[in-house]
Amino acid sequence: MGTLVTASSIRKSSIQHHHLQWRNTSLLPSCEICNRLLFPRKMLHLHTLVRSFAGKKSVKKLRRDGKEGKMKKEELKRDFADESDFVSGNNIGVELTNDNVVMKSALPSPSRRGVLQACVVTSGLMFAVGLLIRQGSHLVVKEGWPIYDCFTLVSFDFETWHLELIAGLVILISSARFLLLKTWPNFAESSEASNQMVLSQLEPLDYILVACLPGLSEELLFRGALMPLFGLDWKSVLVVAAMFGVLHLGSGRKYSFAIWATFVGLAYGYATIISSSIIVPMTSHALNNLVGTILWRYISDTSEQGLE
Repeated sequence: MGTLVTASSIRKSSIQHHHLQWRNTSLLPSCEICNRLLFPRKMLHLHTLVRSFAGKKSVKKLRRDGKEGKMKKEELKRDFADESDFVSGNNIGVELTNDNVVMKSALPSPSRRGVLQACVVTSGLMFAVGLLIRQGSHLVVKEGWPIYDCFTLVSFDFETWHLELIAGLVILISSARFLLLKTWPNFAESSEASNQMVLSQLEPLDYILVACLPGLSEELLFRGALMPLFGLDWKSVLVVAAMFGVLHLGSGRKYSFAIWATFVGLAYGYATIISSSIIVPMTSHALNNLVGTILWRYISDTSEQGLE
């Protein structure tokens, strides 16, 4: 016990000796951790005031310097807000300290397991809601309710000529996407951010799952349930396509991606009216998703090889 007291006293006297020495020479350690360990906050504040008076700086000048520092910080914030960068599809954060700018590390992309799990759960929920709406409309029509029967207006029937319609939709939508990626920077940025977030951690065979499940479930909900529920005409096509576009915002996707999704919804809605079958938009959507993922993977691999 006596040894501990003695060691503590020696440490305290040594700290006081070094403090007096630094105070006399007007020097402070450069390490912030050392400052906090060796000096209380009040002592550091007093020492700062002594140095400010020793440098003949008035209080007004100190306030003016502080305002100028705040103005510089606000300018830096605006500059970094206007020029936001992406690293692997994730935003780079910026943290402003008192003296400098610190770049935060990029947020990690979702894991392969997380992406696949989210895809299965979300697709399963949409599929279940679509089936519930279709079944519910069929039952209430039998009870005499004045609404449309989704089963009657849009069925699961398939005919040979539907293959031509499916092929036409795949060519139209895939070609339009390719042209927009080359000519519309905002759409290209939104698509890249979305693809990086969803596809960057997946294996090639996973693309079949993430392409087919959303294509099937989204079409069952939007074109197989909601659209016939409003009536199988152009008004319902426009309304459901607009809903489809708005729901595709987020996860790095901007207004341009919503416009694109609305256009795609119009094409699938028109195909549903022509065929009266949910199989046509389902198959077309899944194939277009698959073509888009394969194209993105090919372009990404080509770019990486070019950088090596």
